[in-house]
Amino acid sequence: MVHDMTRGKLFPILVKFTIPLVLGNLLQLTYNAVDGIVVGQFVGATALAAVGTSNPLMTLIILFEQGICLGTGILIGMMYGAKQEARLKREVSTGFLAGAAFSVLMSALVMIFAPQILRLMQVEEVIIGEASVYLRVIGFGLLFNFIYNYFAGTLRAMGDAKSPLIFLAVSAALNICGDLFFVCTLHLGIMGAAVATVVSEALSGILCWIYVQKKIPILQLGRGWLVFDPSLFRLTLSYGMVSALQQSAVQIGKLGIQGIVNTMGVNATAAFSAVNRADDYAMVIEQNIAHAMTSVMAQNEGAGEEKRVRTVFRYGMLLEAAYGLFSGILFWCLAEPMMRLFTADAAVIELGTGYLRLIAFMYLLPAVTNGVQGYFRGIGDLKVTLLSTTVNMCTRVLAAALLVFAQGMGFLAIPWSYTVGWVCMMAVEIPFLVGKMRKK
Repeated sequence: MVHDMTRGKLFPILVKFTIPLVLGNLLQLTYNAVDGIVVGQFVGATALAAVGTSNPLMTLIILFEQGICLGTGILIGMMYGAKQEARLKREVSTGFLAGAAFSVLMSALVMIFAPQILRLMQVEEVIIGEASVYLRVIGFGLLFNFIYNYFAGTLRAMGDAKSPLIFLAVSAALNICGDLFFVCTLHLGIMGAAVATVVSEALSGILCWIYVQKKIPILQLGRGWLVFDPSLFRLTLSYGMVSALQQSAVQIGKLGIQGIVNTMGVNATAAFSAVNRADDYAMVIEQNIAHAMTSVMAQNEGAGEEKRVRTVFRYGMLLEAAYGLFSGILFWCLAEPMMRLFTADAAVIELGTGYLRLIAFMYLLPAVTNGVQGYFRGIGDLKVTLLSTTVNMCTRVLAAALLVFAQGMGFLAIPWSYTVGWVCMMAVEIPFLVGKMRKK
């Protein structure tokens, strides 16, 4: 149920809010991995490549959807904390209509122009057919993906992180079962994997909608769902576009690093794929602590509870630092066993182990940057998060290029380039943070 986070002890609130977010993202990482395993093992390498080539485009579109959801969620959290019920209802309906329209438009474009889009992405002609099928089916499900993310974000903004986790768990279980049924039993190949994803997304979106209509009185809008407020739309768009651009900068930065790694040979590419999967499990928790900080802060910022906002920031940074130290020690100790989960190739294991043991000493840096970003999102200042993220990604890619091509450092240049990016990100964030703290 929704929860007023402007009252009560803040540390338990922050921890209780963080745990469902962490579990949800770990669950998502796990079922995404299962998705790839089923396609790779039961359909073949060509199908796995077709899925891989479609993912960057769909990721960018979904990041824009999530930008709308994040921007709307921050505004809803502030309005909920400020007890502005009428304005909150108009914001919920306006954000939903805008996001749904965007999703439908993107679905139409992807379904109509899938082959042309893939050719623009330089996808090899031999997999265009399978990739087009996958892209069209996944594109059809964009609206369902948005509905789940929108209502999950709205519930979190109003203090309910548990219900979205339950719906995600149901969706994940259905997706795994669907993969096995459509791919292994009905032998529908890559189309079966796509259908399983869309059906699971549709179910999670429908469950969220039903729950909101039955259990959350403030969101039982009736005809109010058709209300579109132009002034709130402009405000939502300003928040949503900044969030979407920030997420896109992260994705583009990852693609830049991937391109540099690809020049080092097959072993480096394989090792990078493995360490990224392991790395995700460390980074996602730091990001979730920051998202929890954002949600709790937004309500208190809306209520004018400035002292509680600062207290949440302090507690959040303590959690970030503690987890950054813990994950660093864990990854250093388990680097080689982690790599052996992904491959038996000695050369790949050696590269990946060196990478993980080096980056393990650096996990405190993204812990700090994530915490600071959580603060700025919580108070509604998204321009700082966009600027610092862009600086991070640009300097990261530039450092990687210089260290690999000019200095000849090889694969271990990549974690050092990440460090350069995080340090530059902190150099941007900290002065803004100090200035904002003094001003407030």
